[in-house]
Amino acid sequence: MKNKVRLGLRENAFQFWTLVLVNAFVGGMVGLERSILPEIGEEVFGIESHTAILSFIIAFGVTKAAANYFAGRWANAVGRRKLLVIGWLFALPVPFILMYASSWNWVVFANIFLGVNQGLAWSSTVVMKIDLVGDKDRGLAMGLNEFSGYFAVGLVTFVTAWIADAYGLRPYPFYLGIVLSVLGLIISILVVKDTFHHVTLEASDDSSDYLKNIFSDTTFRHRNLSATTQAGLVNNLNDGMIWGLLPLLLMTSGFAHKEIGLVTAVYPSVWGITQLLTGRMADIYSTKKILFWGMLLQGLAIMAFIGTASMSVFILLSVVLGVGTAMVYPTFFVVIARNTHPVQRAESIGVFRLWRDLGYAIGAILSGVISDAFGLSYAVLAVGFLTILSAFVIQVRMN
Repeated sequence: MKNKVRLGLRENAFQFWTLVLVNAFVGGMVGLERSILPEIGEEVFGIESHTAILSFIIAFGVTKAAANYFAGRWANAVGRRKLLVIGWLFALPVPFILMYASSWNWVVFANIFLGVNQGLAWSSTVVMKIDLVGDKDRGLAMGLNEFSGYFAVGLVTFVTAWIADAYGLRPYPFYLGIVLSVLGLIISILVVKDTFHHVTLEASDDSSDYLKNIFSDTTFRHRNLSATTQAGLVNNLNDGMIWGLLPLLLMTSGFAHKEIGLVTAVYPSVWGITQLLTGRMADIYSTKKILFWGMLLQGLAIMAFIGTASMSVFILLSVVLGVGTAMVYPTFFVVIARNTHPVQRAESIGVFRLWRDLGYAIGAILSGVISDAFGLSYAVLAVGFLTILSAFVIQVRMN
């Protein structure tokens, strides 16, 4: 078996593209909520507090962060494929809970399940693709992985908004989630294979140093890893704000469901598609420069949302925000992979994704509190400023 194992995208094309498809289903599960859940909070359950509405993102972010960490810790012991299957089992109840929730607490509860699904399933597909391709095409592999996931987020975001506009906020938009979760589970059980032997092969030829303490090195001590980790946290902090408050900002400007769906779908769609280019860039160009300019673009685009009333300008800013996010997302994983030993890679990615996805919760709490106290505009400006600050941390700290 071991003699037949080879590293490379072409050499593992079938398994690689199967995982690309599976990750599209994973991303689609998030797209179910992205345009319509804040509206459900206001229109169906009558919630006026932005902090209360964003509680579903807090539950999602904390749970996904914890699942990311344990996916990294358990990847070698349990196996990547088993974690992927377990992640899909947690996805199955989500659309049913969202369809029939009798209170907002049930919506929050559904997002605990969704967080576990995203943490285990997305982490598994990321690590397995890195295992398969080897060092040469790592950026391209991450670009393809994140493209499939976030393009699916954007596509399903738009489709659910269109369904909601035509047939109502519930239950019809969530039928799509049943299809996505069932197909993802079936393919993961019947088609996906584990990548344990690929890790063993790469580790046998790798002479890089082991991290002394994976958690503290990835979080604080290692200059490149820690700079990447803080940028990941801030990236998802601003994404959590966009997820929760952008639909509300558009509602206050008088836009309809379909228009809100279009604007909120453009950002993750551009984010997904552009990673086909930016992933490859991370294999060729300075990862430090890519991360700096990507975070800076995000921050400037977010701050420019304030004062905008034109649909075309909202769409343009969503495109810029998507490009900035696409620059950093695959690059994060390339930096982690280059600075860790193959045996420690999954756990280091788990630690990075722990902090990155805690950004959802921190962003939701921060933007919700500021929005309730001072207004939507101040929340958006504060998050934009933090994103620009993160870009300069990268500039100063990374080698």
